[in-house]
Amino acid sequence: MPILIVAIGVLVLLFLIMKVKLNTFVSLVVTSVIVALFLGMDPTTIIATIEKGIGGQLGHLALVFGFGAMLGKLVSDAGGGYRIATTLIDKFGRKQIQFAVVIASFIIGIALFFEVGLVLLIPIVYAIAKELKIPFLYLGIPMAAALNVTHAFLPPHPGPTAISIAYGANIGQVLLLGILVGIPTTLVAGPLFNKFAMKFFPDAYKKDGNISALGARKEFKLEETPGFAISVLTSLFPVIFMGIATIYALLFPAETRIKEVIDFIGTPGTAMLISLLLAIYTMGRARKIPMKDVGNTLTHSISQIAMMLLIIGGGGAFKQVLVDGGVGDYVATLFNNSSMSPLLVAWIIAAILRLCLGSATVAALTTAGLVAPMMAAGTVEPALMVLATGAGSVISCHVNDAGFWMIKEYFGLSMKQTFQTWTLLTTVLSVTGLGCVLLLGMFF
Repeated sequence: MPILIVAIGVLVLLFLIMKVKLNTFVSLVVTSVIVALFLGMDPTTIIATIEKGIGGQLGHLALVFGFGAMLGKLVSDAGGGYRIATTLIDKFGRKQIQFAVVIASFIIGIALFFEVGLVLLIPIVYAIAKELKIPFLYLGIPMAAALNVTHAFLPPHPGPTAISIAYGANIGQVLLLGILVGIPTTLVAGPLFNKFAMKFFPDAYKKDGNISALGARKEFKLEETPGFAISVLTSLFPVIFMGIATIYALLFPAETRIKEVIDFIGTPGTAMLISLLLAIYTMGRARKIPMKDVGNTLTHSISQIAMMLLIIGGGGAFKQVLVDGGVGDYVATLFNNSSMSPLLVAWIIAAILRLCLGSATVAALTTAGLVAPMMAAGTVEPALMVLATGAGSVISCHVNDAGFWMIKEYFGLSMKQTFQTWTLLTTVLSVTGLGCVLLLGMFF
């Protein structure tokens, strides 16, 4: 039975990663070979299938992911993220400080990966909380919620970008709909959840955070950082280019020379390349930073994501084995006569895999391999499938995910308190995200 084989494969993957402590990429490839053999695939074609999965995944993704990492690193190293956060916090004042942190984190989260955004924002939030004499977690919770939402729903983050390709979704449309889903989800999982958590888990809010866990970090003087407007604009360049192309295509579907140009600029790879070149100027040359230093920043950004790229490639290999082994078609037949929405099916499968594997990206990619055949009938919008899968892939962050330990250490929480706050928050985020996607599904 294909489902039983997949279940065993997931258990093997979990065992290799958690118990054997084998590298995640190696674990994914080993598991892919084992699952392929049990699915009855010709042994002489298994490696070709794995190579096809890795190449197909990274061939589309490497450009966007690589340029996105470079753009985020430029903004971070130049102090752009620091400027965005401190300016919004100053403008909003004490009473609306939570919403200032949410907006700053959301903007920064579009450009920076979760871990990078966390490291950048924690010292700022820590300083603000200390100055205003409010609990660190009161600001830390909405900050982390906003960063996790962008990680789950918005390209160029690896998960949504990779599964957009797997589902054949328009990345610009995913970005726009992801923002529509992300805003209410952030408000519910951030400020609203904060009120609940403060009432039921007051001890966690007595913690002061553990800023020393961040290790060495870059210090900024506000006057030496780029301006607020240019920092925001640089961070949002990809959103602007892809958003313009998507909106123009909806308003003017007829093929014209102008539309061809706009489509070219709005293509994810082109949009990211143009955004990166602009960022090199705004965050580098315009601030008299030598090109050698800019080049070092770009090189360092790639070294930080090299293993993530391999892991995503490994996820693509596992997905391809499931597809070529007939698992996707089998799953599709299981739900042929079901009245359950494909959006809900994608969310459930991604959530189960996330709970087992820890990695949101691997859970999302594996889900895409299983449920993509269900979209053959064309009854569901691919962009919404991306968002539903993304929502499921971030549910209940716990001990098998690095993010759990980052939050625990940086926020200075006990294991129990981390479960009470962060694990519960990500569950609320996932369910709320699904609700917003299903609501959008009524209009598509």
